[in-house]
Amino acid sequence: MAKAGEAVRVVIADDHEVVRKGLATLLEGTDVKIVGEATTGEEAVKLTRKHKPDVVLLDIRMHPGMDGLSALEKIRVDMPHVRCVMLSTFDNPTYVARAVAGGAHDYMLKGCSRGELLESITGAASGQLPMRAGELRRVATTMANRVATPDPDIPLTQREMQVLRHMALGLSNKEIAQSLTISVETVKEHVQNILRKLAVSDRTQAAVWAVRRGVV
Repeated sequence: MAKAGEAVRVVIADDHEVVRKGLATLLEGTDVKIVGEATTGEEAVKLTRKHKPDVVLLDIRMHPGMDGLSALEKIRVDMPHVRCVMLSTFDNPTYVARAVAGGAHDYMLKGCSRGELLESITGAASGQLPMRAGELRRVATTMANRVATPDPDIPLTQREMQVLRHMALGLSNKEIAQSLTISVETVKEHVQNILRKLAVSDRTQAAVWAVRRGVV
């Protein structure tokens, strides 16, 4: 975490040079110092280990090799003190949900303003709540919400409802386990119970059921 008065040290990871250089130019003259630029997820992890930045700006989709979400998972496991802000062209609820489950601090669109990006980076470095009060917080709340209005037509426990919300957002068992801090085996049990109770044959049908019922 950056100390007051010190520059926020940032690693930028994006497979497009024009984006990396554009971000560096955009952040010139601010309290942000770019200490490394990565073109792949693997390189992002290596540079994070090397420079120990306050924040890593991670593009969601990088080719070839490890993408931003996989790099996020690796960084959060190996260097939990480093904050990660996902940067994407895609305003996709599934990407946001996976970013939340992986421990991202924020999720910014590449069309954001200079001020919004700067606020997100400095906020992440100082441990403030995510700047983007819209999508990231909305999805995070949907995923974490344990207080559901009882509905006799929905035969699921509150925990099963949580798992169903995650399923409907496209998360894998591993990602659901990370988000809810439970084992993958427990997630598998919940998924089987959900499929049985809803009388559906697979996760896709369960997700459709959830969307139609307004669960997500």
